[in-house]
Amino acid sequence: MTYEEQPLGKVELKRELGLFSAVSIILAIMIGSGIFVSPTSAFERSGSVGFCLVVWISCGVLSLLGALAFAELSTVVPRSGAEYAYFMEAFGPLHPYAGQIPAFTCSWIYVMLLRPAEVAVITLTFAEYSVQPFSGYLCSLSGDSMATLKKLIAVMALGLITYINLISVKLYVKVQNVFTVCKVVACMVVIGGGLWWLGSGHVELLKEPFRGTTTSAGNIALAFYSGLWAYDGWTAAAIVTEEVQRPEVNIFRSTLIAVPTITVLYVSMNLMYMSALTMSEMKSAPAVAVLWADRVLPAWMTFAIPLGVALSTFGCALSVQFSVARLCFVAGQEGHVPRVFSYVHMEKMTPAAAVIFQGILSLAMLLVGDITALIEFASFLMWVFYGMAMVSLIIMRRTKPDAPRPYTVPIVIPWVVLAISIFLAVLPIVYEPSIKYLFALVFILCGIVVYHVFVYNKIRNTLSGEYNRMKKYIKAAYIRDLRIIDLIGCIKHYLLCM
Repeated sequence: MTYEEQPLGKVELKRELGLFSAVSIILAIMIGSGIFVSPTSAFERSGSVGFCLVVWISCGVLSLLGALAFAELSTVVPRSGAEYAYFMEAFGPLHPYAGQIPAFTCSWIYVMLLRPAEVAVITLTFAEYSVQPFSGYLCSLSGDSMATLKKLIAVMALGLITYINLISVKLYVKVQNVFTVCKVVACMVVIGGGLWWLGSGHVELLKEPFRGTTTSAGNIALAFYSGLWAYDGWTAAAIVTEEVQRPEVNIFRSTLIAVPTITVLYVSMNLMYMSALTMSEMKSAPAVAVLWADRVLPAWMTFAIPLGVALSTFGCALSVQFSVARLCFVAGQEGHVPRVFSYVHMEKMTPAAAVIFQGILSLAMLLVGDITALIEFASFLMWVFYGMAMVSLIIMRRTKPDAPRPYTVPIVIPWVVLAISIFLAVLPIVYEPSIKYLFALVFILCGIVVYHVFVYNKIRNTLSGEYNRMKKYIKAAYIRDLRIIDLIGCIKHYLLCM
């Protein structure tokens, strides 16, 4: 069906995510590789088993408060994009120029840098642990050959993730639900193995649980910082609001199910780790769960942990890309990124251009090499955006008093989450000052320049006229079916008509 033959009507994303899928996407993003590989920082900073568990429980409760505030925001602003959409509604009307800067900066950081870098790092972690069960067969490979193999596996995984998110939301839902169940099973293996270990009488490391508890305010702050960082991802359902069935009900319910579930899993898994490993062993272990499995689980079960990490990372990368593509889609609707990214494929009903763009960005970052520093210098800004989302909620309580609110959180909750967000944004700068924060500021300033030139002033580059002439040809093929041959044919047609 050609573009001209399309029946009139609004083309939009379809609501394919039910309650289980909304829960699944939260679990998928919150449970990454960290709980299996490096959950040590909170233990090290807290100084004792007992206080470490208090930190993990408290961080779970605080994360639930933030998620409930986002659930209310999703009913006031029923659009995908989470923070981005809330900034547009809350700050946009306040000033014709500065009002859109918070939303643009949010999309600039997430779409162009942070999320693609995260997907690249997560797929590299997937490659690392997917080859681990076969290390005995690959021992003849040199270090360079092994590194090349892992990068090739990461590229293939990224391609598969992009294909799944491109082809169908229904396919994404099916795959994600399976991987979420698998990663929860991997968590349960750790918990079940730990209970068996404790039942066998190995309780020496849990005696006097509060011995050694830190009295340093700085260490307590850093312990909470580590814990809250591990819980990040509780905004996942709000990011895809437009694809959730009955979002006014299911986002709230998915939050109440997913965040407490993850709190129970995280607290239990940390207890099991600390019952079998000392703090020094956990600090020196390349992957805490793997070392724990070697000590606790029978030899025939040790493969389960690397497999669990691989499944967890694949599912996490799949959902991170799914979510950021929706943010890119919404930003395209507002003109904060090229509007082509706001197109919905007529047959697949996915924001295909946004998905492909995110895949290309992640591939570029994956091929660059070690990009962990990119995440470190930008990730603290997530807490700035969370805090600004709480400010948005407070503002819209006044500016949109009559907006539909099936439920409202007590006003103290956004203020508490705002205080936590300020604390988490400022803490790393105070305790670990680094030039990377200056780079973050420069990146934001570059974004504001882009906003001023290409968004606010609507200035087009010198090729804009040619772009507009060619767009009608490309858009026809794009809406019919997103195939390379169609695009090439349209470009040839365009060139012949010049």
